[in-house]
Amino acid sequence: MNPLFWSVRVLLGRLPGLLALLLLAASAQAQQPTPPVVTDSMRTQPETRRDSLRRRFDQERVLTGLKAYTRRKTIAGKVASAIFNFTERQEDRVGIDVELLDRQFDQHSYKIVRRIDIRALDAFGYSVSDPTRQPRNILERTGNSLHVTTSRARIRQLLLFRVGEELAPQALAESERLLRQTEELLDARVFVDEETTTQDSVDIRIITKDIFSIGASYQLRDVGAGVVEADDINFLGQGHQVRNRFEYGRTEPQSWSYDGSYLVPFRHFLNGQVSYRNSYNYQEQSISFSRNFYSLNTRYAGAAALRMVQQLVPAGQEPETFQASNFSIKDVWLGRSLRLRSYDLGYENPARIILSGRIYNTSYTARPNPDYQNSSLVLGTVGYSVRRYYKDKYLFGFGRTEDIPTGSLLSFTAGYDFNDQSNRNYYALRGSTGAFSQRNGYLYLSAEFGSFIRQRDKDWQQGLLSTELLYFTRLYHTGNWQWRHFFWNRSALGFNRLRTDQLLLIDGNRGLRGFESDIRGNSRFVLNYETTVFTPVSFLGFRMAGVAFVDAAWLATKPGQELPFRETPFTGFGLGIRMRNEYIAVRTVQLLLGYYPRGQTTTNGFRIFESSRPYYDFNDFNFAQPNTVRYE
Repeated sequence: MNPLFWSVRVLLGRLPGLLALLLLAASAQAQQPTPPVVTDSMRTQPETRRDSLRRRFDQERVLTGLKAYTRRKTIAGKVASAIFNFTERQEDRVGIDVELLDRQFDQHSYKIVRRIDIRALDAFGYSVSDPTRQPRNILERTGNSLHVTTSRARIRQLLLFRVGEELAPQALAESERLLRQTEELLDARVFVDEETTTQDSVDIRIITKDIFSIGASYQLRDVGAGVVEADDINFLGQGHQVRNRFEYGRTEPQSWSYDGSYLVPFRHFLNGQVSYRNSYNYQEQSISFSRNFYSLNTRYAGAAALRMVQQLVPAGQEPETFQASNFSIKDVWLGRSLRLRSYDLGYENPARIILSGRIYNTSYTARPNPDYQNSSLVLGTVGYSVRRYYKDKYLFGFGRTEDIPTGSLLSFTAGYDFNDQSNRNYYALRGSTGAFSQRNGYLYLSAEFGSFIRQRDKDWQQGLLSTELLYFTRLYHTGNWQWRHFFWNRSALGFNRLRTDQLLLIDGNRGLRGFESDIRGNSRFVLNYETTVFTPVSFLGFRMAGVAFVDAAWLATKPGQELPFRETPFTGFGLGIRMRNEYIAVRTVQLLLGYYPRGQTTTNGFRIFESSRPYYDFNDFNFAQPNTVRYE
């Protein structure tokens, strides 16, 4: 069945429900008492009344009608009240200061932690900002009964302080940020009990709020074909993550595929993960252990991973002829963070010098041709990083507290590639900076350049210049409506790429959202603009926003062409709705209509598509493993 036809049929099936809601709103508005009309006896001509069919549609009138209808004591009014929630949340009324997280707890640094009280809240009906709030209806209580609250042991894993130890500078603010950034927690607050705190000891209270961690979805693609997904990102309240994806009814000889993983968090911010993937002509098994520079005061980070891949690749031009390409990847890296001296007494310098090294080994047990080479890539990085965080709301979430990273990063990477044909050097330079203010919004800039250099003839190979700019405005208000503008620019300019390299696409998150095409090129330049309007409407816990976007992408499709600007850009225009429920694992659901004048696989250029992934995201200013510039 045609996916576009299926999407249109689903929308048409939902139109009666939407029309019914609008009629309810109109009915509620029409049944409100109106004052009597007083006529003027001195007028000789009757007043001409405007045609009601030409009245301007007033969205505030519809919302007012819906609000009035939800206050009725009839059965229909109670049903509407259970579906729509127009009550402004206390978190929104109180607001949140755009606050730098460095010095808010400075007066308690180096005190002894005497007691830690932890209160873990269920997913529905509770609030970290309002301790008196309780579940209000049977839906919230039923959801909580199916949910396992995050254990206190799991919360303690994420804290940077312990009972009986000195409280390090920024440990409280950093712990609150780490709690908020975990996938199983919606929000968190870390408080100091000022009433019981003394000059040499401190009592700390922690309040966390869960999300509903169990998620499942089903996508019907055709008769006898579909996708089933089942996840639990907080298994038994311990922070374990189980993910499963099963697809059936594929047109390939192997009619099914499976992709699954299991992640376990250990103490000291160490994570272990196993994964398995099985699809047509491809199998992969992997295991890894990793620890990142999760906090400013983290001294050591590293990872060790093993991947084993068995696949069949096409052999020449003959159809249905394949050759084996089996290989294993061993990946190990280690990093060390060095503090810099602080000349401000009582305040720790946030700047760090990072030293790290990595070994990345690829070994083939079966390869179809000599282009598939055994190799060992050794990389070393030295870098300088400054990290600071602000708090704000209505960025990528719908009212929850979000941490905004700012600062700067500069790094230099050098390496050596041992391979079967010709050894090569590698060099890369990266720089990025970000700033935020309540008045001007957020600006992030990044640039990265890297290339291999073959020793014997000084030949530059697989070079890439990558840049990024992300900007969003401050939050604008009109009554209960709020909105922001987003602007995103990315470029990837490749030169001297090998013929075995996979060229660049411009579909989905890599270019035009909703765009479907197999067009590839050596370089690309992408511009994305979006306006997001946050409405006061809440439907079954899903808060709603309107989205409008304009995308453009330039692609260098001709062989040997390195700059993409000589070709006509591909463009996309669209609008839709975004619904987000902060309390469940699959938080965001977007239904969008896009129009693409050229390049789209559909004949008329229109496409209705759904997405559950955020299109934008922050780039932190911490160091990960040394790596080559990614060409994808």
